Amino acid sequence: NLLVIISISHFKQLHTPTNLLLLSLAVSDLLVGLIVIPVMTVAIMEPCWGFGKYFCVFPIYIACLCTSLSLGNLVLISIDRYVAVCDPLLYHSKITTTRIMCCISITWCCCIIYRAANITYFVNVQVPSRCLKECTTVEGSIWVNFTDLVITMVVPCSVIITLYLKIFVVARSQARKANKSERKAAKTLAIVIFNYLICWIPSLFVFYFFSFLRDHLLSYFISFLSFVNSLINPIIYAFLYPWFKVTTKLILTLKIRGS
Repeated sequence: NLLVIISISHFKQLHTPTNLLLLSLAVSDLLVGLIVIPVMTVAIMEPCWGFGKYFCVFPIYIACLCTSLSLGNLVLISIDRYVAVCDPLLYHSKITTTRIMCCISITWCCCIIYRAANITYFVNVQVPSRCLKECTTVEGSIWVNFTDLVITMVVPCSVIITLYLKIFVVARSQARKANKSERKAAKTLAIVIFNYLICWIPSLFVFYFFSFLRDHLLSYFISFLSFVNSLINPIIYAFLYPWFKVTTKLILTLKIRGS
């Protein structure tokens, strides 16, 4: 993810609307790797540790925030690919770098505010304890869980799936006319989205509907499966994006300064 961030940030020719969305996605994935995974690993090995009685809220907040950010970015990517494939003549007038940056900023702000507002429904911040499990014992009401599930998963996934179905219908009916690179980009990003859904849906089902499994070993495996999504995305780019292979080689060989 750091290689993706450096590549897109450093090379001006990569400052396209689609790549800016990938940059935003990579930043949220990097937060998972830097903050969530290390803290959750420590929590599994030693449930009570000396990071302070309210620190347990922070990694849970970041995990929820990154989930929302990833899905928000994937919605924007779906819209970007929909316009590129289904309305290519107007793509450059509709999808500009400035508009994409505004959309990314709005997505981050909305996710930060929303997750900060509803974190108290799932975390018991009143417990004066250093233990992670003790501060996550609050069971949200059915309506709170249902509303959160609809807002953060059902609606975004419905938008994504609907747009990609339309993309593939158009791409198939206009296979000869459609831009080959745009179709390839749509397929690549469809793989990214499918990867997200496969990795995150099991974890969300355990969180919302099978709370009795939260202390089971299976729940820890499912939780880390969702975090694996953040690792897989750059691997997908490495195999399917030629520019990522080139920039990665330049970065790792320290030739980035002269490029």
